[in-house]
Amino acid sequence: MTATQDPQVIRRLRADGALPAGRTRRLARAVDWASVVPALVLSLAGVLLVWSATRPRMAAAGEDPQTYLVKQAANVLVGLAVMAAVAALPGALRAWTLPAYLAGVLGLAAVLTPLGRTANGAQSWLSAGGLEVQPSEPAKVTLVLMLAALLAERSRQRVPLALAAAGLPLGLIMLQPDLGTAMIMVVTTGGMLVVAGVRRRWLALLAGAGAGAAVAAWFLGLLRPHQVQRLLTFADPMADPQGAGYNAAQALETVGSGGLFGRGLFQGDQTGGRFVPEQHTDFIVTVAGEELGFAGAALLLALLWLVLRRALAIAATAPTAYGRLAAAGIACWLAAQTFINVGMVVGLTPIVGVPLPFVSYGGSSIVACLAAVGVLMAVRRQATT
Repeated sequence: MTATQDPQVIRRLRADGALPAGRTRRLARAVDWASVVPALVLSLAGVLLVWSATRPRMAAAGEDPQTYLVKQAANVLVGLAVMAAVAALPGALRAWTLPAYLAGVLGLAAVLTPLGRTANGAQSWLSAGGLEVQPSEPAKVTLVLMLAALLAERSRQRVPLALAAAGLPLGLIMLQPDLGTAMIMVVTTGGMLVVAGVRRRWLALLAGAGAGAAVAAWFLGLLRPHQVQRLLTFADPMADPQGAGYNAAQALETVGSGGLFGRGLFQGDQTGGRFVPEQHTDFIVTVAGEELGFAGAALLLALLWLVLRRALAIAATAPTAYGRLAAAGIACWLAAQTFINVGMVVGLTPIVGVPLPFVSYGGSSIVACLAAVGVLMAVRRQATT
């Protein structure tokens, strides 16, 4: 019997990845199924819900009803590729943090140039060669990584530097203006400061600065008219149900019309009648509520909870402060965005236009969310190597 025929040698080669079976097992172990599976199920559910929300509109316009099905499926595939690329950098993730952050800031700055495109009252998009990108979505990931790198340092300047790092993209986003993304970034920054264990006076200063900025924006007229109207509508959405409060009223009616188990996928009367604007993006929960019912919408939220729970578990076992803060920051970001998105539909938060993570239509959003899962896998691999 030769050495390569020895069963013990074969088992050792497979375990080391020298044989195909060993490489397959190593690849399987590298994937964090506890975060990937719920994220993938959410993404695939989003493809179906986006398709359901857009079919009537495309058919009425005489266009291919499967247009958004194909687009969102392609977005998911690109997101999975980015997720895999990020997950493959467990040792180099921190080294790429500063370049990624600077690229994110440059993208936000470019939006304010003639390359930027305005939609729904905010100049938030870059459009070139038929490709449209919303830089504020990847900027959420890069901000989390940059804050993790700065707050992981045990220096006296870490908090001022972190606040400055958060203030730069936040200021650019407010110039668009994109109030929803700004709210998410503020909550994410505050959550990461808490996880980093900074002194309470810094948290009080951050809260005071945020409140002061909000008051100043209101009384100095820095908010756009449509933003002011959204805030007033949040205070009393039924004051003008056919005007400013139309979105809120229709969203609440649609999400509650499905009952416990819904009318069935593609069978929603409100969805088919296109009563809710932006139903495939900001108000995707209304499609789930009407067609899948309370049970289906609750299942989506349960899957999101699984992603958040896994992010916190990875943060708890991360071997470095950087990894712990990065995973916790992702949990803060996704939790804040989920709360605001669902809150818009049920009247708990103002309508500020943010997508539901993994589910809403949009390449920038889905790629950013799946990249965040890649970060979680990279941090987990640091703990297991």
